[in-house]
Amino acid sequence: MSNWDVFLTPYKQAVEELKVKLKGIREQYQKSSKHTPIEFVTGRVKPVSSILDKAKRKNIPLDRLEEDMQDLAGVRIVTQFVEDIETVVDLIRRRKDFEIMEERDYVAEKKPSGYRSYHLVLCYPVQTIEGEKKILVELQVRTMAMNFWATIEHSLNYKYSGEIPEDIKMRLQRAAEAAFRLDEEMSIIRDEVREAQQIITTKQEQERKL
Repeated sequence: MSNWDVFLTPYKQAVEELKVKLKGIREQYQKSSKHTPIEFVTGRVKPVSSILDKAKRKNIPLDRLEEDMQDLAGVRIVTQFVEDIETVVDLIRRRKDFEIMEERDYVAEKKPSGYRSYHLVLCYPVQTIEGEKKILVELQVRTMAMNFWATIEHSLNYKYSGEIPEDIKMRLQRAAEAAFRLDEEMSIIRDEVREAQQIITTKQEQERKL
């Protein structure tokens, strides 16, 4: 790869555009009387060192990165409740500004490590000075509890170069189940939580008008 900056620029553009669009959905919900299924949105382009590590690990030739590495660009939507994941996925499916290439449901079928999240691979068209370029973007949708667990697991994978000691793996699996039980409990009381949030929002709106 002669120039990583040039290669990754369209991916950075795709991430920024998708973040703006998804945050726009969140803002529309916030200005309505409906529950907001999107808590926050983040995104990133994979660092060059991580690209090279994964390419080596997965035996992906550098001239095949665009086709064979689906997460060069990544966007994440974090929700409050498990039920919000389905709402967000339905919103994504209805959009016409990109194509869904693949879906993987790790919420219903968790990974052996305990990892839970809903993944979609999008084919997103970026407008460049040389014309339209279609970019693969991995979109992850998960709850705050799932996101906290995944962040910790990612850090430990990095520390141990993907070889996490067995005792820590077991603790992580137990923590994953605890996080999922937390999601289940929050789902049970979600109506109370939503009512409390609506009260706070109404009060804030009234204070702004004073």
